[in-house]
Amino acid sequence: MRTRRTGQTFSHLLAPGRIGPITLPNRVLMPAMDMNVCHDGEIVEADIAHYVARAAGGTGMIITSASAVAFPVGATSMKEPGLSDDRFIPGLKALADAVHDAGSLLCVQATHHGKVARIDTANDRPMLVPSVPDEPRDLSSLRDNTPDELMKMGSVTKGRPTTYREATEEDIAWVIDQFAEAARRVMEAGADAMEIHCAHGYLLGGFLSRADNRRTDAWGGSLENRARLACEVIAAVRRTVGDRLALLVRVAGEEYGEEGALTTAETVQAARLFEAAGADAIHVTGWGRNPFADFLKGPLPNEVGAYRDYARQVKAAVSIPVIAVGRVLPEVGEEMIAAGEADFVAMGRQLLAEPELVNKLSAGRRKSVRPCINCYVCVEQNFWDDTPLCAVNPALGDEGAATFLPVLSPRHVVVVGGGPAGMETARVARERGHRVTLVESGDRLGGSAWFSQLTTPPNGPLLDWQQHELERLGVVVQLGQKATVDSILALRPSTVVLATGAHRGLPAVPGADLPHVQTGDTLRALMTGVGDAGPSGGSGTARVMRWAARAGRLTGVTRHPELIRRATRTFLPVGQDVIVIGGSLVGLELAEFFAERGKSVTVLEAGAQLGLPMALPRRWHAVRRATEHGVRVERSATVEEITPALVRYLDADGQRKSAAADLVVVASEVSSGAPLAEQLRARGVDVEVAGDAAEVGYIQGAVHSAWKIARAL
Repeated sequence: MRTRRTGQTFSHLLAPGRIGPITLPNRVLMPAMDMNVCHDGEIVEADIAHYVARAAGGTGMIITSASAVAFPVGATSMKEPGLSDDRFIPGLKALADAVHDAGSLLCVQATHHGKVARIDTANDRPMLVPSVPDEPRDLSSLRDNTPDELMKMGSVTKGRPTTYREATEEDIAWVIDQFAEAARRVMEAGADAMEIHCAHGYLLGGFLSRADNRRTDAWGGSLENRARLACEVIAAVRRTVGDRLALLVRVAGEEYGEEGALTTAETVQAARLFEAAGADAIHVTGWGRNPFADFLKGPLPNEVGAYRDYARQVKAAVSIPVIAVGRVLPEVGEEMIAAGEADFVAMGRQLLAEPELVNKLSAGRRKSVRPCINCYVCVEQNFWDDTPLCAVNPALGDEGAATFLPVLSPRHVVVVGGGPAGMETARVARERGHRVTLVESGDRLGGSAWFSQLTTPPNGPLLDWQQHELERLGVVVQLGQKATVDSILALRPSTVVLATGAHRGLPAVPGADLPHVQTGDTLRALMTGVGDAGPSGGSGTARVMRWAARAGRLTGVTRHPELIRRATRTFLPVGQDVIVIGGSLVGLELAEFFAERGKSVTVLEAGAQLGLPMALPRRWHAVRRATEHGVRVERSATVEEITPALVRYLDADGQRKSAAADLVVVASEVSSGAPLAEQLRARGVDVEVAGDAAEVGYIQGAVHSAWKIARAL
């Protein structure tokens, strides 16, 4: 979804709004996003800097990371905020004061993590649950985790087995008291609101869901009984804080992946009960019950506006405000609030990527809002209790680095290559005051990432943003200029940054030079009409694709990724059988692209894992999506020969096999390199190498390496 319209005022999104006793300056909230930087439950300066950056960026209210009401009991990390002792109040107060000084409000999210309380397992405590889980969990996705990843995931629980304890009446009374005492501390710290977490498999959400709660006593059975613990907690917190705190309740609009999971109808009914118990607002989320299978449905969905209809249904049933979350872009939030489907929206990953989101919207600078590319790099770190990273915002976790110091002696920086690394280098160097010229051999900016948006549409808005920023900053862009040593020297640069991308080669096997064998570069040239498509003539497939590319250029289709996606669903002249050599990030995405267009696709991956280096949730999703589209996958496969009609290979057991091939796409032979670097250095030029030309790291590596280089120029 590419909704970055200009001229939109966002009048509903930016209007003040009220939740219980508090008034927010606008309708944008930052939902809880675990940062994992606290020290033994105490909030530290890194936490404060993170939240203050979003508060100063105009966000109406900040909601903290999930905070354990009985810390460390019921905690999922020793790095999450604790609410179980008065020793946590000073850190909370420092955070509240800093957020207030930055012009925003603070809400503390409170929870007991129940069956995902990893610290209980690490400390040999059974996890507290409504009923002992008995459902088998599909762990097949873990086969595509590396041994290092599996070790890091296991280290959080010290490799100990998970055990459970069914909550007794005494336990339930203790839980209610823990929430009430946590609320007292939140209030004494000077926060404005508290959010009670009743979703995502945590303890209160477990009691609410039939899939987790099989009790036959007063705390199980009917929806009223299953919601009873949450309602008792809400009422106890309300008695403790009176009207001094706004009280939010987070609940899943739907749970995915298991029989008996929470339904929307049940959520609507529960929301009414929560309102009657004293809630001031309902925050509607979603949850995939098996993170290894359904994570991209919830809690961090792949679909834009994924929980919009759930929020609408809850909104129709209650009289208190409703908060919608779930990959809400500004345009979607504006539409929802204008239509009365929600009162507030929460933007998590969007605010990790762009802390200044609200300020930029308020200033009419929508096109300057850096977009989240939905790559899941941020959330991956939570699987092993580490601090989130952002592929497109290198300053996440180091907020002070987001401010660029102006240079005292501006230089002329020549950037060669117009992909994400080149554009980021040019942007940051220009922001710091350098004169910048960017030279790109193609007829458009974006490099290989422009092609990648055909299979991964969220990459497109990032390229749009980068190009807009170059225009705004006055970077001189020269398209269609193949850089040579002499042409670069003619520009009289002070420094040259080479961001020319990776080299995509062919495997060293017989038949790799056949005309129906394409690299990512030649395939891009054939499909878009830009770049080197290899020698003329060749196979019938290549000839027809060249003809189609020429027709696309004449009609303008090849300038627009969405038009290419549509056109190739109708006409994609590559034959029926497609072999993709390499099942990494690029290989899987290409495999799904061809399979969606009716092709019979086989992926041959030399390694044991597919989808590297995709972030975990996206990797699991990509592998599953490919297989759902009928892609045949061979792990640990060794290609031996390519013929005009098939590919011969050894499978994981050493058995010789073959697969029919009208088209062979090589996605495995990717290497870094910048031959111009040594030639320029030999002529006395100061040279830096960024992005895949230095080390293959795709968009995250490109942006981070370029940002680091440009900040040091």
